[in-house]
Amino acid sequence: MITYEDFTKVDIRVGKVIEVADFPKARNPAFKLKIDFGSEIGVKSSSVQAVGAHTKEELQDMLVCCVVNFPSKKVADFTSEVLTLGFKNTADIGWVLITPAKNSVEIGSKLT
Repeated sequence: MITYEDFTKVDIRVGKVIEVADFPKARNPAFKLKIDFGSEIGVKSSSVQAVGAHTKEELQDMLVCCVVNFPSKKVADFTSEVLTLGFKNTADIGWVLITPAKNSVEIGSKLT
């Protein structure tokens, strides 16, 4: 078990997907994302295994929830700077990304 204090160390923010690209070099089907978190954090990159659950067109301009204070991770030839959060699709293809239910959340907002 973790404590509430442990959980508060995880910095989860809302960002807006501003660029989506195919990622053919990834071991599993994936997209490369550029995500804007606003002026405090800026634009960060993320690799997401959302192929099959989302289309590139659907991801464009989508609000997503990401952990922004994990270390960067090298995925093939790409550096993923944030962890984009999602749930495994029930059809077992891709990850369904977590997005606010309403677009009334400002980019950069922190989950508290």
